[in-house]
Amino acid sequence: MAAMDCLCLEWPLFLVKFCPFIPGLWRRKTTKRRSMRTKKTPKSEKNSRKRVPFIRVVQLHWGPEVCEALQSGDKLPCSNFILAVGHNASRFLSVYVLASEKWEMVGSASVWNERSQAKSGQQSGCVFFRRRDDPSVMICQSTCHVAEDQQFQWAEKVLDSLQHRGLNITVLSDCSLADYKSADYLYGSSTPFLRSLHSSVFSGPPVCPALEQPNILTGLPAAVLNHCQVHRISAVVYQCFSDVIGGDSVTMETYKPALAKLGKSITLDPCPSSDTLRKIVRTRDPQSNLYI
Repeated sequence: MAAMDCLCLEWPLFLVKFCPFIPGLWRRKTTKRRSMRTKKTPKSEKNSRKRVPFIRVVQLHWGPEVCEALQSGDKLPCSNFILAVGHNASRFLSVYVLASEKWEMVGSASVWNERSQAKSGQQSGCVFFRRRDDPSVMICQSTCHVAEDQQFQWAEKVLDSLQHRGLNITVLSDCSLADYKSADYLYGSSTPFLRSLHSSVFSGPPVCPALEQPNILTGLPAAVLNHCQVHRISAVVYQCFSDVIGGDSVTMETYKPALAKLGKSITLDPCPSSDTLRKIVRTRDPQSNLYI
């Protein structure tokens, strides 16, 4: 019993020795904890949290004619849909295709995320065009950042607005040469270059080698191709790997073979205006001005 009494007395002494109790400090800590528990979240912060899921919804803004057709339950007849993702791909279409008066703007898409926050009155980074003499041919230029949780939403909303029968989708996508994986050394004269990846129902002639493993598609082009594969839509993605940041005429010309196969649906300007080309090339991405 004496030994047990000794142990019972030594244990509290151990606590007192190494864990001293300071009444003033304990009182201040408990008061701080209670104030943190009772602190209310401002209403503005609560409202912003509620609005985030709604803001991140991809919204399509169509013209009156297209809206009327969609509201009646009809989908837009489309035989060729060309999607340009990235600044060089979009500028290529602006210089070699959209510079003529055969095209009209029919809509736009708005996305809100960490890197793309379009303000009212600001030009959209995703615009849709339709050929005047052949409305079944459409073009989309996308230069805005589409977040991962918005990519499949974008593909579903846009492609579900089009008739799938007889639809052919061509995607032009920019990619940095640093993302290309190869066992062979790439010489400077071999860049930029194209690689392709297509859905299982695509039957067109290849205009460039297929994308080699372990390279993969990412971003909006991958979401569009995945949607086409699931819904059995003919689609092909042409990825241009370039070592130039910003607008580059050589990189833009690399896309020419991809659209030359479309024949009369897309007419390329063989000799674009030098003023138009100079203006497009000088317009650079504000986020890519580190090496300018």
